[in-house]
Parts: sequence; structure tokens; C-alpha cells
Amino acid sequence: MAEREAPHDMSLWRDLPRLAVLTLLGLLLLMPYIWMVSASLKPADEIFRASLALLPERLAAAQNYGRVFSLLPVAQYLWNGVIVCGGILVFQLLFAIPAGYALAKLNFRGRELVFGAVMLGLLVPPHVPALPLYLGFSSLGLLDTYTALIAPSTISVFAIFLFRQFFKSLPDDLIHAARLDGMGEMAIVWRVVLPNAWPAATAFAIFSVVAHWNDLFWPLIVVSTAEHATPALGVLFFRTTEGDDDFGALMAAAVIMTAPLVAAFLLAQRRFVEGIATTGLKG
Repeated sequence: MAEREAPHDMSLWRDLPRLAVLTLLGLLLLMPYIWMVSASLKPADEIFRASLALLPERLAAAQNYGRVFSLLPVAQYLWNGVIVCGGILVFQLLFAIPAGYALAKLNFRGRELVFGAVMLGLLVPPHVPALPLYLGFSSLGLLDTYTALIAPSTISVFAIFLFRQFFKSLPDDLIHAARLDGMGEMAIVWRVVLPNAWPAATAFAIFSVVAHWNDLFWPLIVVSTAEHATPALGVLFFRTTEGDDDFGALMAAAVIMTAPLVAAFLLAQRRFVEGIATTGLKG
């Protein structure tokens, strides 16, 4: 029995340095969020002390979080975030999945040229088209609306690239069998290809929701009222109007606005890791 356990013990000892390094890096990346949660529980005099202590001596959670809920329409900001991120994600998947399938599985003239244009699109930062988009929405009277927040992000070149790479690894026999059954290309996309692409779709959904939930650049340009403010913009409104000198309440507002992202990632982390690690069907 001891001889059987020996290789397992040796493997565990060999993995300890790697696990220790990964744990240390994980804690290092989490430190800003941990500090933010800690500061949201402290009174102001403890936040500005020279010594660093994560645990508060006097708990001020009720005061900090109560001030946020009393001064901010928290539910409105969170609901706006759900609408904007959900709307963007639906349109991104609606466009990216058929486009990725066409680039991966269909043979047509200019396919490589189109894929090259997609790759070039990855190099264009979102700040470049911001001015013409703003002028366009302003001329149409769509500023400070959900349309202005959602429309510019409905097509994601990163999503097209991600699904194209995922679909490339799908067996061609699967596509041929569906065609022999009389299915059209769009039916193949939604009834055959998409069910096998849920890991990639979940991974992209995490990327998309996190990026647009935390986005401040575009909402700051097109939104001017709390009615359509996203969570990140809501925190900025609180900072500039009510919480400029109350860092405990400001950190509490940041915790409230980011908590849905943490919960969503914890619920979808298995699919997220699977989508990143795999490139097609399992054998």
C-alpha cells in the first residue's frame, strides 16, 4: 500500500512550488478588490491611516452602504447594466456565430481577404470611431438612450475571430451529415454548430459582459442622466456629486456595482475555463 501511495506523494511534492506560485499570483491580482471590500467596511479615519490593516477596528458597513443606497438609484444603475450588457451580447452572438461559421466552414471567393479584414479590425481601438458615432447619434437625436449605448458594440471582431477558431476544429463530417439530411446553412449554424459551441459562447459572454459592464469611456460620452447610466458611470456620478470626500461610501458603491460580475463569473467559471482550454469537440 505504501508503495502505491509513493508516486502520488512525489507528484504532490513536485506540484507544490507551482501551486504556491499560482496562489501568490492569484492573491496579488485580488489584492485591489480585497482592499476595496475592506475599505468599504471602515470609517474614514481608518482608511487614511499610515498602517495597513484589512480588518476594520470599528465596523462602518451600515453607514457606508446605507449612504450609497440612500443617495444612489442603485437598482436603476444595475438594471441599466443588465439591459446594455445583455443587449450587446445578444447582437454580438447573433452576428459573430454565423460569420465565424462562414469563415471557418464555407468556401467562397475572398474568404481569406474577409478574415484579414477581421484581423485588422482587432487593431482598431474603440476610441477611433467614437467621434463620428457621437455625431451620428446626436444628429439622430439618440443621445442618452439605450440605443446609443448598445448599437456601437453589436458587432465584435474579437467574437468573430474566436468563433472562427473554435469552428475550425469541428469535424467536417458533422457539417456534411447535416447537409445530407437536407438542412440549410443557417439551420446548421443554430441547430448543429451552436450546441457544440456553448463553451466558447460562455467564455466570450464573460469577456463581453465584464468589458461593457466596466466600460466608462462610451457611456460617459453619450449619457448625461441617471436614467440610462451604467454601473460604472453611476459610481462616477456618486463620486462627483456626493461621495468625493467619503472614500468608505465610494468603495461601498464600487463593491455593489462589481458584485454581480463576481457572482456571474463564479457561476460560469467551469464553462469559462472549458471554453478557453478547448478548441472543439471532445473525442
